[in-house]
Amino acid sequence: MLFHGRGADELDLFPLLDELDPERRLLGVTPRGPLALPPGGAHWYVLWRLGYPDPATFTATYEVASAWLDELVVEHALPFALGGFSQGAVMSYALGLGRGRPRPAALLAFSGFVPTVDGFELDLEDSLPPVAIGHGVHDQVIGVEWGRRARDLLTGAGADVLYREYPLPHAIDPRFLADLRPWLAEAL
Repeated sequence: MLFHGRGADELDLFPLLDELDPERRLLGVTPRGPLALPPGGAHWYVLWRLGYPDPATFTATYEVASAWLDELVVEHALPFALGGFSQGAVMSYALGLGRGRPRPAALLAFSGFVPTVDGFELDLEDSLPPVAIGHGVHDQVIGVEWGRRARDLLTGAGADVLYREYPLPHAIDPRFLADLRPWLAEAL
């Protein structure tokens, strides 16, 4: 499952499904964020301060996305991986590491951050999935320090973290996607 970034839609990351799974052995799903906010496109939550999503919109989306994800996982009875770009990476961290949530087989986060939200708790005590984090060093939307913080937090909690920085702005490096193909296949 791949979650798009702020102002995009469910089709934005759809091409990555073929990049990550060229043999099309996996069920690929790209949901749409539930909020329509300026300047346009779909959003997962309102962001007023980097690192700290608006509690009301984040919590509402988290509850809806959790129910949707739980139903999808039960319906297909498959191991699952969560990934996303920007706001989608934030939602992937939340849905994959939130207290009481089922653990994905793998977690992919591109140019995002681990959210801090009143009323939301991470669970970094149970067995953690392998995590791949990619972040552009020239990212002016979500600075690379947020990717480094996520890496340090998860590595410190005992997660197996594959971390890459690349000389790009707020983007996903196609070379990192190529590295992720075997990593994801092994995790699943």
